[in-house]
Amino acid sequence: MRWISALLSGLLVFASLWACSPALAAPEGTNLDFTLHRLGTGGPVVLVVGGIQGDEPGGFSAATLLVTHYRFTSGRVWVVPNLNFPSIIKRSRGVHGDLNRKFATLPADDPEYPLVQRIQRIITAPDVSLVLNLHDGSGFYRPDHEDAQCNPSRWGQSVIIDKARLEGAPLGDLTGMGERAVRDVNEGVLVPKHRYHLKNTRTDEGDHEMDRTLTWFAYRNGKPAFGIEASKDFTTEYRAYYHLRAVEAFLKQAGVRFERDFDLSPRGVQAALESDVTVGFAHNRIVLPLDDVRPSLGSFPLPRDVAGTFAASKPILALVSAKGGYDVFYGNRTLTRLRPDWRDTDDALSGMTLMVDGKPVRVGFGEVVSVRERFVVQPVKGYRINAIGATAHRTDESGIPLGKRDFMARYSVDKAGTLYRVEVYRGQKFAGMVLVRFGSGPTLRKAGFLPAVAGRESDLGM
Repeated sequence: MRWISALLSGLLVFASLWACSPALAAPEGTNLDFTLHRLGTGGPVVLVVGGIQGDEPGGFSAATLLVTHYRFTSGRVWVVPNLNFPSIIKRSRGVHGDLNRKFATLPADDPEYPLVQRIQRIITAPDVSLVLNLHDGSGFYRPDHEDAQCNPSRWGQSVIIDKARLEGAPLGDLTGMGERAVRDVNEGVLVPKHRYHLKNTRTDEGDHEMDRTLTWFAYRNGKPAFGIEASKDFTTEYRAYYHLRAVEAFLKQAGVRFERDFDLSPRGVQAALESDVTVGFAHNRIVLPLDDVRPSLGSFPLPRDVAGTFAASKPILALVSAKGGYDVFYGNRTLTRLRPDWRDTDDALSGMTLMVDGKPVRVGFGEVVSVRERFVVQPVKGYRINAIGATAHRTDESGIPLGKRDFMARYSVDKAGTLYRVEVYRGQKFAGMVLVRFGSGPTLRKAGFLPAVAGRESDLGM
């Protein structure tokens, strides 16, 4: 997925753009929402917010990695990686205006009024002791003017505070914490120009632009808050790299201990963002890897309750209604369009037995099996096999040997022409799907999907 270098630009929901874009609507019965992922145990909470502005992929990508590739061994971290999901999909600062200017007063008829109310309740939850809001900013902030890109009016590569101290808060030394975080980040800058600086907007002195922001709302409610800005001059993996260095610096100051499963470098961040990008349907009887997916997949079996059975491995994956089907988004990039073949489902089977290169292998629905030469799906009474793209042209393709040369490449799931769908039906009902990958390698089990719903106020005791 080399497209991440150009620009990568979960609540795992089907995102819509509501009435603002009739061509992009959510599947019936679903609604737009952000997700709150509550990680770790014990102690106060650090709340990390990404995606408040949809054209800033560094922030929502870094927040996504906190959810999917970190383990918090001491202390708690709550992550909202996709606060403004429709704006993420549209690559827009805000499809209903700038969401980060709606935290002072907001009319009840504003389309984002319920969203703002919800995130405000999360910020003001008693356990939250620190708030980090992730942004991508222009140029390179410098306390003194150096040139057009490096000067006090720029925002990139900075830690933002609204005032020097927040009296009465345990983590209220905003200047001290910010300076320590800046020092920690600067230990890992890749070139000197990337150095971070602390920027105090002095919002309390009458800045009527900044006093409408999420961080100032947090201050007004006794919560220390910092904005973290990575430069928009960078590609996504570089932005996310610097965001994560800053977030880790603040977590350490808050007493949160953690582990991550990737090297903290731009290359390591890119690899983590590209790994295990997968969606599932029909309660994971269908699992679709997206790392090399074709731009369109036709006659794709989908359950009629598509909204209730969707799952994803990343919190910024979304399914959006589009002309002729559904687009799968990862952040603000479309990966593929599914053209559905609507089906009722049969749940009696959990998988099939395949003879893979002469050896029996039990493969569960939603799994990928690697085949070097050929495979045979063992017949099951009452069920039929449809190997998509096979040239056998039989109603039931169980019991016959199939190799790569028996498939037409244009029907593969991936652009490389190695991954093919093997679908199982009972009459007209869909029972499940196995993916067959031609090439060496072990059977691949189902991806680690995130919970379908996370973080409503009821989960917080509100």
